[in-house]
Amino acid sequence: MSEPFILNLADAPARSHSRRATLIEFEPDDAPWPDLGVNVQVMAPGRPNCRYHSEPVQEDFLVLHGECLVILDGEERPLKQWDFVHCPPETRHVFVGAGAGPCVLLAASSRQFQAEGPWGLYTVDEAARRHNAAPDVETQDGDVAYAHVPPAAPARYRAGLLPGG
Repeated sequence: MSEPFILNLADAPARSHSRRATLIEFEPDDAPWPDLGVNVQVMAPGRPNCRYHSEPVQEDFLVLHGECLVILDGEERPLKQWDFVHCPPETRHVFVGAGAGPCVLLAASSRQFQAEGPWGLYTVDEAARRHNAAPDVETQDGDVAYAHVPPAAPARYRAGLLPGG
């Protein structure tokens, strides 16, 4: 069981991607939370946060800063600061940074199927493909879905990564 803690986002570990969002995580690598995953994703304009996919659990997202597009069940929709997106189980989705600067997205989802599966499904979609956010083939294997995406590199907060920082 983990202990309560307080962590400023600027002090949280991050993983930087050359062609995806920077992922800022709150939970420790050695003790992931069993019930709820929460992270913040910082997307530059034109960069997706992940590959187009669906999960067997609910996911929720809140745009904290900037603008992005969400591709939701194949339909592209613009989002701005304070827009909330609720994805019931099996909703196909991906977010792509838009506008003139970074988009900061808060993401939360259940960990119900993380350990044993099924985790979800990466699917091919033309709208996602236009934004370089679709896998080459439909798969449940993350290694296959991200085969052509460079791996993440550890990162720390730096001026400009988060608005106001």
